Amino acid sequence: MTEERWTRSSLSKLKEKLALVGHHVSEPTISRLLKSLGYELKSNQKQQEAGSNHAERDLQFQYIKEKREEFTSQGLPMISIDGKKKELIGNFKNAGRDWCVKAEAVNVHDFPSEATCRAVPFGIYDVNRNEGSVYVGTSADTPEYAVSCVVRWWDEVGRQHYPEAKQMLVLADGGGSNSCQSRVWKQDVQTRLSDRLGLAVTICHYPRGCSKWNPIEHRLFSYISLNWAAHPLRSLQSMLGFIRGTTTKTGLRVKACLQEGVYEKGRKVSDAEMKELKIERHAVCPKWNYTIRPRTVVVVPAGAT
Repeated sequence: MTEERWTRSSLSKLKEKLALVGHHVSEPTISRLLKSLGYELKSNQKQQEAGSNHAERDLQFQYIKEKREEFTSQGLPMISIDGKKKELIGNFKNAGRDWCVKAEAVNVHDFPSEATCRAVPFGIYDVNRNEGSVYVGTSADTPEYAVSCVVRWWDEVGRQHYPEAKQMLVLADGGGSNSCQSRVWKQDVQTRLSDRLGLAVTICHYPRGCSKWNPIEHRLFSYISLNWAAHPLRSLQSMLGFIRGTTTKTGLRVKACLQEGVYEKGRKVSDAEMKELKIERHAVCPKWNYTIRPRTVVVVPAGAT
């Protein structure tokens, strides 16, 4: 093994090395000869999923399919949720290209100190109605923030379309603010969503590394990114405008609004508090599938024992 193994062999370097041994050829000739031998310019391909191929992965996908069919057949609400990539608000470059006479001038560097704020979008996609709602905050992406967005969606949208519903299916990634391991997520779903609204919330998490199969990713977020491609997000209002303007041939409709409030990181939930939650683990992949039901609240009159 020599240092040659770790050196990039570009056409110009190959030309120099061939000249040293008496072969004077041009770069186009070298390129043509390489192609005749089966060599081409190629990049790495993401094909191997080392460490993420869980033994129960296919079983979980089959179970999610069954739960989706069950809730769809009964006309019950089914939402897909996730946090979209955080965006710096300011005169910064936004990836992509767009038809225009002159490209927009943006800052050379994307320094966070020069940003107006950092936007934290959280999306909720109604799978059966093909309708999305995106709530944009400026605080931390925490479980409390995620649950607050779901509660607001139910108050403003879900209750109108599913007035008789007592159950709801939530499809979520296995990590992030709605992680399957987050105690704060489960506690807030219990206290702020299930208990307050009287809903039995069934949550199905996609396995690690499978977020691209979460419906919100390919049916909402991807089209939002395409709609604002090459357009700097100079203000929160412009960001909301691009989100609201996202449409598809299948009739996608998107609502967007600001989610005010400060959501602190670092909340802890004790073992005793976890025992108070009314969580029913499913027999299939209990780590990823569970239902949180409303707890019965007994109001005791003053003076009673």
